[in-house]
Amino acid sequence: MGVRVIMRKAGQLYTKSRIPGVDYTVNQYVGCQFGCRYCYARFLTRWKDYGPWGSWVEVKENAPELARRHVKGNIAMSTVSDPYQPLEAELKLTRAVLRFMDKRNNLSILTKSPLVTRDIDILKEFMDVEAGLTLNTFSGREKRLFEPLTPLQRTRINALQRLHEEGLRTYAFISPIIPGITDVIAIIEETRGFADRYFFEVLNLKASGKNFREILRENYPESYNILTDDEKFAGFIGRLKEEIRKSQVKTNRIETHRLSSSDYGYDH
Repeated sequence: MGVRVIMRKAGQLYTKSRIPGVDYTVNQYVGCQFGCRYCYARFLTRWKDYGPWGSWVEVKENAPELARRHVKGNIAMSTVSDPYQPLEAELKLTRAVLRFMDKRNNLSILTKSPLVTRDIDILKEFMDVEAGLTLNTFSGREKRLFEPLTPLQRTRINALQRLHEEGLRTYAFISPIIPGITDVIAIIEETRGFADRYFFEVLNLKASGKNFREILRENYPESYNILTDDEKFAGFIGRLKEEIRKSQVKTNRIETHRLSSSDYGYDH
């Protein structure tokens, strides 16, 4: 299926952030060809009437020029797109943005694509930079249902290792964690030799949308039940935290996206 590409000129590239520890976010693309069916960023379709999530990408064609603006602080790339989605191989927009960014800022990049290794030369110019790959062990049926268009996990792991071998600071972003599906410890054991730190994120069930919740409930009812039952969820998180503690890896936090099932209005 083709993707609709919308070229536009943006007024700014650096957006002030409310994310803890992040001063600015950078999204040279809005929308994502990977179109992961659980992605929280699909909320953008409420305001951008281009079609279903994953069927369009908005390109800020003047992003390299905007990247020259001087800002100071911690910058995250990206939050409502993947900076190395397939379109980037052709447009090289992310590479151009990186080239013109102030190399004195702290930059953190997150992607699902091994294409990030293409830009190792520019990343090395930054005084403080880290690159992360999203990992989740989805394969076979789970991958077809959840994120059919993303690069295979093996290629992401290989990319993480390559970044580390090139002397860049790396992190593994283990997400989304779904009970009974995402094998967190397997990822840790496979990457602990070249991931400098880890972030853990449990599936944001509310933000994943009604369609994905139905996919999960129909195909993986036990996983859905754990995510929507407060007592079972608390037990799951307790076991997960203990497993991570025993693994002795460096991590900042485990994001659970949890209030209570009644707050979210889940159906059991």
